[in-house]
Amino acid sequence: MRRPFVGGNWKMNTDLESGTVLAQTLAAQWKQNADVCDVVLFPPFPYLQSVARAIDGSSLALGAQDVSSEVNGALTGEVSAEMLIDIGVTWVLVGHSERRHRLGEPDSLVAEKFAMAIASGLSVVLCVGETLLQRSAGNAHEIVVSQLSSAFERIPSDALERVVIAYEPVWAIGTGVAATAEDAQGAHGVIREFIGSRYDSELASGIRIVYGGSLVPGNAKTIFAAPGVDGGLLGGASLKAADFLSICSSAMIGIATGSAG
Repeated sequence: MRRPFVGGNWKMNTDLESGTVLAQTLAAQWKQNADVCDVVLFPPFPYLQSVARAIDGSSLALGAQDVSSEVNGALTGEVSAEMLIDIGVTWVLVGHSERRHRLGEPDSLVAEKFAMAIASGLSVVLCVGETLLQRSAGNAHEIVVSQLSSAFERIPSDALERVVIAYEPVWAIGTGVAATAEDAQGAHGVIREFIGSRYDSELASGIRIVYGGSLVPGNAKTIFAAPGVDGGLLGGASLKAADFLSICSSAMIGIATGSAG
């Protein structure tokens, strides 16, 4: 059985005090070992070190919301993988829809960031997903496969154990409209099929694929119980300790009973 994964993407929220308190609360209350469930916090860049100190000694891991595609150099405002590792970051998000669609990052840049993070030794959550327009046109799965094809072009098979794929339909992010369990299961099946064709069936069966998009305590258990769904990447729900911890617990329960696919 694949180990559940839950990530909390704080996006451009919290301040130094509230972010530190949130991290301390989660570290104190989440008692599961990382071998049982991966729980990763992705705070804003300015608060990474404070959150690192707050979760030190706990089973929580530290993630960054983005990473540069370059090693170093004259790149104002960029943050390198080496810098992130230096302050205790072990995970990064790559290809989040807000960066693809609001900041204009093309698939080629996402692929470069993905390859850089993997080559640097970081673990990566690769985000893929379609817009409402693409979905309405019947191209949802085609778009997801296109994003995957570009991203995995330079990723060796022995790195897949450090990869989580997050299916995040753009039309469900921050809208309050979540995909159904059937929607998630269908997309996750397409993703796993792609990994099988790109690598092999054994690697495909082992890679973790999580859902993101208006996940809340009320719908998390149903979505996590769908075969092939290995956890979630949360936005707003990760900013409330009780909601986030509830969803983490639902991930463990739901996946144990339903994610054989």
